[in-house]
Amino acid sequence: MSALKQVAGLSLLAMVSACSFAPELKIPEVPVAASYKETAPWVQAQPADQLSRGDWWALFGDDELNQLQTRLIENNPNLAAALAHYQQAQAYTDQARAALFPSLSSNGQAGRNRVSEHRPLVPPNANIAPTYSAYSLGLQASYELDLWGRVRNTVKAGEAEAAAAEADLESARLSLQAQLADQFIVLRGLDQQLHILAETVKANDRALSLIRTRHDAGIAPGLDVTRAETQLETTRSQLEQVKAQRAVSEHAIAALVGESPSSFSIASRQDVIALPEIPLGVPSTLLQRRPDIAAAQRRVASANASIGVAKTAYFPALSLGAAFGYQSVSTGNWFTAPSNFWSIGPSMVFQLFDGGRRKAQVKQAEAVLNENGAKYRGVVLEAFQQVEDNLARLNYYQTAARSERAAAEAAQKTMDFAMNRYREGAANYLEVTTAQAQALDTQRALLTLTVSQLRASVDLVRALGGGWQQPEAGHATSNPQLGKQESAQTPG
Repeated sequence: MSALKQVAGLSLLAMVSACSFAPELKIPEVPVAASYKETAPWVQAQPADQLSRGDWWALFGDDELNQLQTRLIENNPNLAAALAHYQQAQAYTDQARAALFPSLSSNGQAGRNRVSEHRPLVPPNANIAPTYSAYSLGLQASYELDLWGRVRNTVKAGEAEAAAAEADLESARLSLQAQLADQFIVLRGLDQQLHILAETVKANDRALSLIRTRHDAGIAPGLDVTRAETQLETTRSQLEQVKAQRAVSEHAIAALVGESPSSFSIASRQDVIALPEIPLGVPSTLLQRRPDIAAAQRRVASANASIGVAKTAYFPALSLGAAFGYQSVSTGNWFTAPSNFWSIGPSMVFQLFDGGRRKAQVKQAEAVLNENGAKYRGVVLEAFQQVEDNLARLNYYQTAARSERAAAEAAQKTMDFAMNRYREGAANYLEVTTAQAQALDTQRALLTLTVSQLRASVDLVRALGGGWQQPEAGHATSNPQLGKQESAQTPG
């Protein structure tokens, strides 16, 4: 009974005296502005179609993109690897948490043994059989008294790492979804380029036929024919180059959705993807919404708890142990009362000298905390930069697109005027080829700007951390006209 009282007393001491040497958790401060510096073609708003959180790509209104995103979640190998990494972190945390509870084990043995007849401390001519049987069966229990918080801080560090791995998984998912949306927009832009170039090839071919007819009639010089041929073949070359770019983009989409590029294809379409409305919110929302920021913050918490683990090495490790079982040299009286054995009591291990190893381990843990804190600040600042960059791109691209659209319209009129003047004999064909090249260049430049705007919107969604919560009842929703949204609920 005295042993049981001793165990109870030590257990009470563990509960009363348990402490932690981990420092108070302090997340590094990062300057956060009240609003974004750059402006965009809209103000703070919620998606008009009230998307559920996470399905942000539905903003672009393309069913095929929605289907591809589903296939990405199901089949992408990089996402599967990120999930497996998260599961590893969860399993490690479960292993660490197991130390909070007593461990129980059992062992059994049955065998025939022989000892040396000339072993030490055996009297000469002793009538002791050198061979004997041995049978044993027992239970052992042990429990570490977590007086200094080593186990609890290990669990805290593991839980924070698991949470960081979960945030890494969300970050990988968001990144892959954004890559897929970006490649899909690029592919649709290339489809439109192919359409423009194909129509231009047809127009140049008709122009070449007209000039050859005029040349055969003695109206046009041979120089006009060669210029028209040059224009036609140059456009055909550009058409083939864009086909190659489309093939590469299609192959990239295949890899993202976990398909073999050899058996994957996307039909060409001329659909125009509209620039979506994106709720902007305020800079402080990034600290809660971006998964990479969450991962960096949780790694700071993990490193902070690890300092507490390192400091416990300066104190003795206390544990309780108990054993009970039966032992005998024959099976006949194996499980009788005289054959039982037991032991119970505490044990302590305390390292008196280690040559500075424990001090170095604490310094290392503190350096890891400083490193993770600096990384956290870097991730936050980079997040703000990404948002500002894409807001600036969207703003200036919109202004540039208006000018480029006007230039394309003017270039088309110039080409029409040049062709009419050529038919009337008032100009040579050099004016026509120059106007044709300029018209094609401005059309493709306008398309490139449109695609750049869409890609910047994808990057802005990624920079803002993905999807949004649905607006609450009573909040204003956004106006469907781009650039004329009404103020609405801040995204959560």
